[in-house]
Amino acid sequence: MSTCASTSSLFAELKTRIETRQARVGVIGLGYVGLPLALLYTEAKFRVTGFDVDQYKVTTLSSGGSYIYRIPPTEIQVARSGGFSATAEFSALGEMDAIIICVPTPLDEYREPDLSFITNTAKAIAPHLRAGQLVVLESTTYPGTTEELLIPILEGSNGCGLKAARGDTADGANEFFVAFSPEREDPGNDSIARRDIPKVVGGFDSQASELAATLYGAIFNRVVPVSSPAVAEMTKLLENIYRCVNIALVNELKLLSLRMGLDIWEVIEAASTKPFGFQPFYPGPGLGGHCIPLDPYYLSWKAKEWDFQTRFIELAGDINSAMPYHVVSSVSRALNCQGKATKGAKVLVLGVAYKKDIDDLRESPALTIIELLQNDGAQVSYNDPYFPSIGKGRHYDLQMKCTPVEDVGNYDCVLIVTDHSDYDYQWIAQHASLVVDTRNAMKGIHAGNIVRC
Repeated sequence: MSTCASTSSLFAELKTRIETRQARVGVIGLGYVGLPLALLYTEAKFRVTGFDVDQYKVTTLSSGGSYIYRIPPTEIQVARSGGFSATAEFSALGEMDAIIICVPTPLDEYREPDLSFITNTAKAIAPHLRAGQLVVLESTTYPGTTEELLIPILEGSNGCGLKAARGDTADGANEFFVAFSPEREDPGNDSIARRDIPKVVGGFDSQASELAATLYGAIFNRVVPVSSPAVAEMTKLLENIYRCVNIALVNELKLLSLRMGLDIWEVIEAASTKPFGFQPFYPGPGLGGHCIPLDPYYLSWKAKEWDFQTRFIELAGDINSAMPYHVVSSVSRALNCQGKATKGAKVLVLGVAYKKDIDDLRESPALTIIELLQNDGAQVSYNDPYFPSIGKGRHYDLQMKCTPVEDVGNYDCVLIVTDHSDYDYQWIAQHASLVVDTRNAMKGIHAGNIVRC
């Protein structure tokens, strides 16, 4: 058989297996991105195995439980009856036809990309890689990661001479396929079904693109192929930096409006009546979540390789990063107006999730705000219906337990950081001596003890 025929055979066999739902799908990283994806594939009648180094997640899923609030245990139990399983044994990767990587890509202590999760995952995959497999990276990262980092590790560490298909290689029978497809999760957003979110796909070669498009086309209603993994990687950054820049804009306008005695929320509401050329974004205490606070730094770091400074993007990042400091200053001023110092003041933070009605602490501005208040000598407590306790993370170590919201009257200041729907804001305004509102949660409530910042 010719080289071309061998390449075509691997491609055709895998495509047929995907189309007929015979392909086994492995999802590495069972967090807010990976677990919902694994469940979608299970629902579409694929045999799915989830891989994670966190034994707690594996044990919880294997017993039919869930550790993500918006995914009820019943959904896990249905998936298990449909063939879904979870494991920490990466040796089972050799049995998979498609491997999807959904691991974190945080920043390190110097606010530079930390790709250790991708690197370690690639090294874990490589010994079990076989010809004809499809490997897709979903983790948000800078343009070039798939081609410059992932593929070299997979090729250099598999021990079998396997190479990523390039469309013009000499040994088609010894190839695997590689693509990048950015995740587009929006925790807490129930207005659009996951299947209706278009899926961008960029393959390392045309066959990898077609295979990835076929794989994702089985669970998403629309797939958007692009010319390369780098284009797909940049697409994800553009989406998130677009939000970051516009949020920075309204955050800066909020600071100006406060000085001018204007209500920025009223301004945004009025501007939103324009039927063209305007999309509303809203100010807050800072950015949270895995992507929007981090992505500008990923692109800025990569841009230096090309002797280019992303000044506009970096400025937006600086403005958003400064918002927790503005909040703490507002608390201090509000306390001062009541004749109280920050040092020794009892402050209750309402909401620690990075946005309303979700159980996600990643990069939450509340964590920074709590630490800043503690550094200023405040006695800080918190309430959040989604977090009975806060322990230790990559950049924080708080070791706190949730305080009942009914105790608001015992505090010198109640600080609304996350506007969960569970809270009765009218009741809070009536029983708290001072409320500092960073989210416009007290809209329509007029009381002398409310400070909007």
